[in-house]
Amino acid sequence: MREHREDNQASQISDLGNDVSKEKEKRMKVQERDEQRQQTVGEPVVDGDIALSADDVNVHYGDNHALRHITMNFRRNEIVALIGPSGCGKSTFLRCLNRMNDTIEVARVTGEILLEGQDVYSKEMDPVLLRARVGMVFQKPNPFPKSIYENVAYGPRIHGLARNKAELDDIVYASLEKAGLINEVKDRMEDSGTSLSGGQQQRLCIARTIAVNPEVILMDEPCSALDPIATAKIEDLMYELQENFTIAIVTHSMQQAARVSQRTAYFHLGDLVEVDDTNKIFTNPGHRLTEDYVTGRFG
Repeated sequence: MREHREDNQASQISDLGNDVSKEKEKRMKVQERDEQRQQTVGEPVVDGDIALSADDVNVHYGDNHALRHITMNFRRNEIVALIGPSGCGKSTFLRCLNRMNDTIEVARVTGEILLEGQDVYSKEMDPVLLRARVGMVFQKPNPFPKSIYENVAYGPRIHGLARNKAELDDIVYASLEKAGLINEVKDRMEDSGTSLSGGQQQRLCIARTIAVNPEVILMDEPCSALDPIATAKIEDLMYELQENFTIAIVTHSMQQAARVSQRTAYFHLGDLVEVDDTNKIFTNPGHRLTEDYVTGRFG
């Protein structure tokens, strides 16, 4: 019996030693990865009238370090495309900018993100009001199961942007006009938003976003579920919206990034590899990983 107890104790000590060794090895790998972290090339930080900036942003999903040391900024009235292979962190970064990652229990965000100089992760920043100032258009159109009118009126109503029905009507019609949809729906405002075609639904969601007068619009692959004609309408709309808003768009289409954006950021395995003028990214990239991706060697 004594020998059996001693064997158990020895086994427990051995297991504990193995656990400590594995944990130490894991910490060393993380430290080594951080020391060798990707230094972003190009111009991730630019001068000018800055609407939004990120400084040393990291995102963890539990033990997974999904986004590492991201620093870049966005000029006012600029379209910035975020590109990279699936799982590289571009959508994760986009979701940081209006705290959508708050809805994921295991997500932890560190670093600093400033909107007009205000820390979006400060205790004083109301996430609901933040998401009105930094709107989001998702990959799949998601109109509310309400009328076309109510889809657009919902945001201004809950944020108290209209004092009466006439003012609310003005906001709804102006937003639909800015979204390039008014001529297609002006005679069917009481129809359900879900009765529209896919491209129309996405423009309705854009109208819903701009109805609360945001400063920044985030677009997460807004055309991936649309046909080429609907995609062209969304891209034309982005040019018009740029006059009033800063836009960050995640896209898997390098052709789309080249068409619509002034700057492009390339992400790879959680690192921000390169940020520069879009023309330079696609004709003379400064990093081999960027060149390999935009020339189709991988991705």
